[in-house]
Amino acid sequence: MSGTGEDLPVGIVALPYEQARDELAGIVARLEGGQLGLEDSMTLWERGEHLARHCSRLLDGAQARIAGATTTGATSASGVPGRGDPGSGEPVGGDQPND
Repeated sequence: MSGTGEDLPVGIVALPYEQARDELAGIVARLEGGQLGLEDSMTLWERGEHLARHCSRLLDGAQARIAGATTTGATSASGVPGRGDPGSGEPVGGDQPND
């Protein structure tokens, strides 16, 4: 599966994550309602598949950006640059060491 979106409709590729997620949730609700005919259900299902793939790619991209940012900077196990790790004796979350 390509990460570029070339296999997705242009209208879906252009959607921001939040809008695609919200539309997908609406499609799921309509399908779960069971009030649609077969053709309408299949059309919605296909759009939902495209939306889910798009959302997944956007989340994968965000995760890659985070991973890249955390590998280029000194990030501790606490996930906050410049903060100590729990149990290391270094200050954690703004705590001051005991004297």
